[in-house]
Amino acid sequence: MNPTSDDPENEMTSSPEVLPPVDDFEAIRPYNDDEVVETLARLVRNDEFIDTITRYRLPKLARFAPRVARAVARYGLRRAVRDIHSVSDFQDHIAHYMDRMIQNTTETFTVEGLEHLDHHKACLFIGNHRDIALDPAFVNYALYHSGRSTVRIAIGDNLLQKPYVTDLMRLNKSFIVPRSARGKRAMVAAYQQLSNYIRHSIVEDNHPIWLAQREGRAKNGVDRTGSAIIKMLGMARRMTNKDALVSDTIAELRIVPVSISYEFDPCDQQKARELKARHDGLAYEKIAYEDILSIAAGITGHKGRVRLVFGTPLEAEHDSYDSAAQEIDRQVLGNYTLFPSHYLALEATGHAPELVDESKITPEDRQAFNERLAQVPEELHPWWLCQYANPVLNLAGRDTL
Repeated sequence: MNPTSDDPENEMTSSPEVLPPVDDFEAIRPYNDDEVVETLARLVRNDEFIDTITRYRLPKLARFAPRVARAVARYGLRRAVRDIHSVSDFQDHIAHYMDRMIQNTTETFTVEGLEHLDHHKACLFIGNHRDIALDPAFVNYALYHSGRSTVRIAIGDNLLQKPYVTDLMRLNKSFIVPRSARGKRAMVAAYQQLSNYIRHSIVEDNHPIWLAQREGRAKNGVDRTGSAIIKMLGMARRMTNKDALVSDTIAELRIVPVSISYEFDPCDQQKARELKARHDGLAYEKIAYEDILSIAAGITGHKGRVRLVFGTPLEAEHDSYDSAAQEIDRQVLGNYTLFPSHYLALEATGHAPELVDESKITPEDRQAFNERLAQVPEELHPWWLCQYANPVLNLAGRDTL
C-alpha cells in the first residue's frame, strides 16, 4: 500500500523524502568527476564532433571516404578516452597534446613569477586576452608542470555554439560567463551568480580561477582592464554585506595579474579583417562558427616565441575597483614582452621611430616578419600592423594606432 498525502497518520509516520543537495552553480560550473564518463560517451556518439576531428586529423580520408573517416576517428577516440574517469585524467590527457602543440608551433615557451606565489593558496589569475583558448591553456600548462592545481576557466557563452564544444570546455574545468542574457534584471542575476561562483571557488574550494581582464580579445593589441569586470567580482561579497570594503574584497580573492606575450598571433589576419570592417563603419558579421575556427587556428598556427609572466597578488590597499584595475594594468603592461615582431611592425607604420629598438632585431627576425606580412592582403596591412605595434606604444604611454 502506498501512503498518500491525504492520510495525516501516514504523513506523520512515513520517512521523509531525502532530497539531493541543491547545486546553485549547476548551470555554469565545470563538470565534476562523476560526470566525466557519461560526457565522454556522449562526445564519442556525436557525429558533428567526430566530423570535426576527421577534418583536422584525416583530411584526405574525410574528403574521399567520409564514412570510413568517421568510423576510424570514432574508434580512435573511444580508445583514447577509455581510461579517462575523472577531470584529472582528462587534463593528464590534454597535457600530452599541449606538449606536442608547444613543440610544433612555438620556438620557445618561458614562464616567470610562478615560483613567488604561495603553492597552497588559490589565486584569481586575471590576464590579458589575445587567444580564446590558449591564454588559459598556457597558464594551466605552467601550473600543471609545477605540481599546482589547474584553473577553472571563465568562458563566454557566446563561444558555446555547439553542444560538443560545451562538453569539451566544461570537461576542461571551464565555467560559463553569461553574455547572452537579455534585459537588465537577467544580466544582474547572471552576474551575481557568476560573482558568487568565483568567490566560492577561491574562498570556499581554494581552487584557482582564470579570468580575462576584459570581455573579448584585445584585437588591436591594446591591453586594458575592464573596470566592470572588477566591480562584478565584488557583487558576491556586497550581497552578504552591503557595507563590505573594496579592499577586503580584493584581498580575499587574491588577485594575481598575468601577462602573456606572443611573437606572432595565428589569428592576426582574422582580427585585421574585423578591425578594418569596424573602422569602415560596416557591421562585422562573423562567419558560421568563427570562434570555433579561431580556437583551432590558435592551437595549430605558428606562434614563434611565447612568454608567460605571473605578477604579484594585489594588496588590500586598493580601496576602489578603479584602483585595482589600474594595478592590474600596471603589472600586465610591465610584464609584457616586446618581441622583434612588435618593433618591426611599429617601424613599418612609420610612427614613433625613436621607440624601435634595433638591438632586438636580427636579420632572421626581419626576414620572418616580412615573409609573414607578405601573406597579408595589402588592404589589411594597417590593421595587421597595429596589433603588433600598439604594445610598444602602449608600454611607452603613447597614443595607440
